[in-house]
Amino acid sequence: MSAPKTAITPTRSENYAEWYQQVVRAADLAETSPVRGCMVIKPWGWGIWENIQRGLDGMFKATGHKNAYFPLFIPLSFLEKEAEHVEGFAKECAVVTHHRLEAGPGGKLIPAGELEEPLVVRPTSETIIGATFAKWVQSHRDLPLLINQWANVVRWEMRTRLFLRTAEFLWQEGHTAHATADEAKAETMQMLDVYADFAENWLAMPVVRGEKTAGERFPGAVETWCIEAMMQDRKALQAGTSHFLGQNFAKAQEIQFQDDQGKREFCWTTSWGVSTRLIGGTIMTHADDDGMICPPMVAPAHVVVQPVLHKPETAAEVRAFCDTLVADLRKKHYGGRAVEVELDARDIRGGDKTWQWVKRGAPVRVEVGPRDVASGSVFVGRRDKGVKEKESIPVGAFVEGIESMLAEIQQGLFDRAKAFRTEHTRTIDSKDDFYDFFKSPGKGGEDEGAATPIHGGFALAHFNGDPALEEKIKQDLAVTVRCIPLDGQGLCGDEGEPGVCPFTGEKSAKRVVWAKSY
Repeated sequence: MSAPKTAITPTRSENYAEWYQQVVRAADLAETSPVRGCMVIKPWGWGIWENIQRGLDGMFKATGHKNAYFPLFIPLSFLEKEAEHVEGFAKECAVVTHHRLEAGPGGKLIPAGELEEPLVVRPTSETIIGATFAKWVQSHRDLPLLINQWANVVRWEMRTRLFLRTAEFLWQEGHTAHATADEAKAETMQMLDVYADFAENWLAMPVVRGEKTAGERFPGAVETWCIEAMMQDRKALQAGTSHFLGQNFAKAQEIQFQDDQGKREFCWTTSWGVSTRLIGGTIMTHADDDGMICPPMVAPAHVVVQPVLHKPETAAEVRAFCDTLVADLRKKHYGGRAVEVELDARDIRGGDKTWQWVKRGAPVRVEVGPRDVASGSVFVGRRDKGVKEKESIPVGAFVEGIESMLAEIQQGLFDRAKAFRTEHTRTIDSKDDFYDFFKSPGKGGEDEGAATPIHGGFALAHFNGDPALEEKIKQDLAVTVRCIPLDGQGLCGDEGEPGVCPFTGEKSAKRVVWAKSY
């Protein structure tokens, strides 16, 4: 039996879902925990999340938002005040009903002390934050109120996948209150643009900005806007959402203010959020059959230096050369921070060490041996290129050029992902063509358990807006309207123009984005 030609098996084309799980494991990003549906985020994965937090937090503060923290537990009565909201989350809620444990027979512990009112473990915080806003807002002078929270969330999931769908996950949720509908709508769109900016310029993940249909709208929202990205299996990933909540939550939570005429009015509110799902999206946008590829903007380490120390007579000289290299690199800056350098002097085989960093997706790998020291050069490999594509570069030129090299890798990843999306996006005008585009080609091979081959993509087709039609297509093909795209994104030649719905022959205001999704 021949050895695998790739570091990850199966490959993307063989079984994309299993490939994803193997990349998470091989890249040392996360692992399952003893608690069903929950994950342990390992240091390399946590480093990516820290950089996501750093980038977004800076953007939030630059747009006037402040961080705060609110309770993990939400009284059941708070959720009951907003009927549509609670209906949307009811099946996913974890509920605390007791406040202590008592010893039982055989050394067992038994819940005791039933609570007067059950507490829901935070699935989202509109209600608890709304109750707080009702105290903080009294006058028009208290507005706008612009708050963000970094927190964990629990939504009971039966079928989980690391970073994409877990019972507990990490996120940020922004909540704002405004004096007018126009101000709240402007906030909603501003944060949508922030998310798109971050996804494209930090994660190198091209996104489509647009509005959700009524059937895909956040429970209780008036409008939900989103960014949608195409993964390498051509499915869509909802990478972030921004909701205009109207006055629904303000009325439920009594968030009122006295305007400049002395009249009591209800606030207009928004909420918006992204989560650790962004890490899953980054994996599925960029990783290959050798493992993760980290965009430099969020990579925990930009450069990994690997000294070759197996000869005792040259080890000290090589190590001193590497120490100087690391110090010089750390004086450089990329993406608003000092260049992060990992010096890996572990006493393990060089090949094993290299493959560990390839699978983790470190943007730049540098090997330094006695010959490199003698010639004043370094042996450099880039993760956006083939594993065997390495070149010798004079050490001074490498250090001086590291910022431009990282920028080139970052831009190249974005360009590659955008080209992939363009290649697999179709403008479709007939029902038959639409169904053919998304029709499953059947299982691969003779094995009944084989994965369904990658197929489909983004379809730009007209739609009459009928929720019943949208549901039928979902039942037929597992395809939904991912968004009604904003104009000006260059998705197709007749962007934003009216047409005819291919499923009914009725008028359609514009093309929408259809896709299978996560």
